[in-house]
Amino acid sequence: MKIVLQRVKMAKVEVEGKEISRINRGLCLLVGVERGDTQREAEELARKVVELRIFPDKEGKMNLSLSQVGGEIMAISQFTLAGSTRKGRRPSFDGAEEPSRAQDIFNYFVDCLKKAGFVTRTGVFGAVMDVYLINEGPVTFILESQHKKEERDKFS
Repeated sequence: MKIVLQRVKMAKVEVEGKEISRINRGLCLLVGVERGDTQREAEELARKVVELRIFPDKEGKMNLSLSQVGGEIMAISQFTLAGSTRKGRRPSFDGAEEPSRAQDIFNYFVDCLKKAGFVTRTGVFGAVMDVYLINEGPVTFILESQHKKEERDKFS
């Protein structure tokens, strides 16, 4: 799994011009499920997301977690994160998980976030969405499941 995580002041998703979800201060997550991902990766990354200390404390230092600031989560499935642009000019999506399995893993990931006690909103899986956000900072991180990173590094 790969996640592009952005600290936001707000985020919302629209489908066909209609707002379907919105959060206040928190995290906007673009989530890519890769071929072979399991619930293990979903659990690992959900834990990482909620434990990251990326919100400023009174001195402005990134020292607080999502729970410490009462933040919310917007999670949006984005299969293009599993794409590769290594060869040619057209991205290859061979690394993306099959849609129904990807949806199951993504939903499990969202459930993990909710079970951890966080307000978690989503887009619509597979839909064309307009995502609006105000990036606070800006603060953006790319997260990958550990064993996928190790697997990739073997061949680098």
